[in-house]
Amino acid sequence: MSTIFKRTKILATVGPSSSTQEQIEAMITGGANGFRMNFSHATFDSAAAAIDTIRTASRNVGKPVAVLQDLQGPKIRLGMLRENVNVSAGDELILDHAVEHDGGHMLPVQYNLAAKVQPNQPLYLFDGKVKTTILEIVSDTAIKVRVENDGVLMSKKGINLPDTDFGGDIITEKDIADIRWGADKDIDYVSLSFVQSADDIRKLRTMLREYGSSARVIAKIETKAAIDNGTLEEIVRISDGVMVARGDLAVEVGPEVVPIAQRRIIALCRKYGKLSIVATQMMASMVDNPEPTRAEVSDVATAVVLGADTVMLSDETAMGKYPLETVAAMKRVILYTQDNAPPAPISEVLGDENTQRSAIGSAAVKLAEELKAEAIVAETKSGATARDIAAFRPNLPIVSVTSDQRAAQQLALIYANKSFVRPDGETAGLELARELQRQNFFDTEKATVVIVSGRQPGVIGATDTIRVRVLE
Repeated sequence: MSTIFKRTKILATVGPSSSTQEQIEAMITGGANGFRMNFSHATFDSAAAAIDTIRTASRNVGKPVAVLQDLQGPKIRLGMLRENVNVSAGDELILDHAVEHDGGHMLPVQYNLAAKVQPNQPLYLFDGKVKTTILEIVSDTAIKVRVENDGVLMSKKGINLPDTDFGGDIITEKDIADIRWGADKDIDYVSLSFVQSADDIRKLRTMLREYGSSARVIAKIETKAAIDNGTLEEIVRISDGVMVARGDLAVEVGPEVVPIAQRRIIALCRKYGKLSIVATQMMASMVDNPEPTRAEVSDVATAVVLGADTVMLSDETAMGKYPLETVAAMKRVILYTQDNAPPAPISEVLGDENTQRSAIGSAAVKLAEELKAEAIVAETKSGATARDIAAFRPNLPIVSVTSDQRAAQQLALIYANKSFVRPDGETAGLELARELQRQNFFDTEKATVVIVSGRQPGVIGATDTIRVRVLE
């Protein structure tokens, strides 16, 4: 290929550092394939403006990109503090859902913990920086905790309770309002925070359908309950994709657990042909510095070698000083890694419920690689054919042609995929391949492509044919 093509995709978070059309266009041109809106902070007005900006930039660049709505979920936070509060080991704090801060150690919280917690359970403040132990429930709205280490507390910082069972109560009233608002907006994915079971995903999917949304569902894995072996596999199977939310996951289960959990999640996503996203602190130092650390480069490279579909940037692009440089640095790591270390093989095949489609995807990849083809062309309505092919991690591009704009945008985050919107037709894939040949997309005068299609163009689930064509 003459076009520089990365197989692992980049999802960037929008924020103050990436809010203008010029910035978004530059990020798309520089390697971003999708944009995340963090609804822990976004307002309806800011989110609507971001979607409009992203779509305009996407059209200007001529490249489909995905938009992801990241729901806050039951992310428990401190309320507003008058000022930062210094705490020391041995201090006792009252966390109360019904008070305002008066400057002391009685702190407001945005969730009624008294209804859920038990004495002697651990409770972490400021996203794990301050550890406490729950001593007692002192009222219908308040609990008392003992501080275990020195630290400082700030307004609206996160609280984690790894041993507390929230009983499936994870889709909050705020989430429901955000889901309802986004249902008729141009949103491709909705991610659910603090998933504990597959039932949480089923509830969200039902809700999206009731509101008329066509967005796909992403499960964020960041709880102890979710990484239980049987539970995790069921969550992956029932979701459209999974995000390894390593920040809260590290606090909930211990940082030493996260690398192994990440490997399992990516492997299961490949097994079932689901989107995998690795998130949190991938290049965190670039919030303030123009170059990543060696550890961050290794972290991104590891995700590529494991075969992740997408790597995500959070504060780096939302609030950092160097959003464009961060995208560029991540792209360099992806390109070098994919050229020198192909994804680790996964011995398991895809789920039994997709046996025929999975076999076709596997055969297409093997045939293309044996023929040294320039691309696999997937004719797809919903994107399922392209995802099935991507599950086998080909070392060449998957050129997807679909008549559905939503499918094209969703495929922007799928491994090795480059999507195009074209009308349905028996020769749609071949015509697109010839068009790309004329545009010098391939770096050879006679490009070989493997075309995967069905005898009923535009019909979901009808893929049954593999053809080889030489373009001159």
